[in-house]
Amino acid sequence: MAFIDINKLSTIDRVVVGAGAVGLIALFLPWYGVSSPYGGASVSGFSSGYGLLGALLIIATGVYLGMLRTGAKMPSTSVGPGVLTLAGSGLGALLVIVRWIALPSASYGSGLFSYGPRFGIIIELLAGVAQALCALTLFRRSGEAVPWNKETSS
Repeated sequence: MAFIDINKLSTIDRVVVGAGAVGLIALFLPWYGVSSPYGGASVSGFSSGYGLLGALLIIATGVYLGMLRTGAKMPSTSVGPGVLTLAGSGLGALLVIVRWIALPSASYGSGLFSYGPRFGIIIELLAGVAQALCALTLFRRSGEAVPWNKETSS
């Protein structure tokens, strides 16, 4: 039995779930590093602080939507799945963006010595932004009301 039956997912659902999978892979790649003619060193996304939290939100959003769409029993919430997917992916992408901006970077000696963000955080960033944009599309299509704008009937 497959964890998530991909045939039950729409194209946008597949992008959201796939972005979560890419986000998981990107956690193992170098997010920050230093290089010189004598060698280099880097750290993965697991050492990224709040960037790790953002990556985990991106992953969790993909798992949540995949399980929801394939009929898994999910706990009830006070908001709909469109809001949860948009909030999880948006906040996750935002945390990764902020972490990427906060990383110091420089290059000396015509690029012989450099430090700064590496390709892992860029892949995570792209996965998060793609997931957030697709989550926005899903939210708009769902017709759900945002939690702070619910109209009460009198």
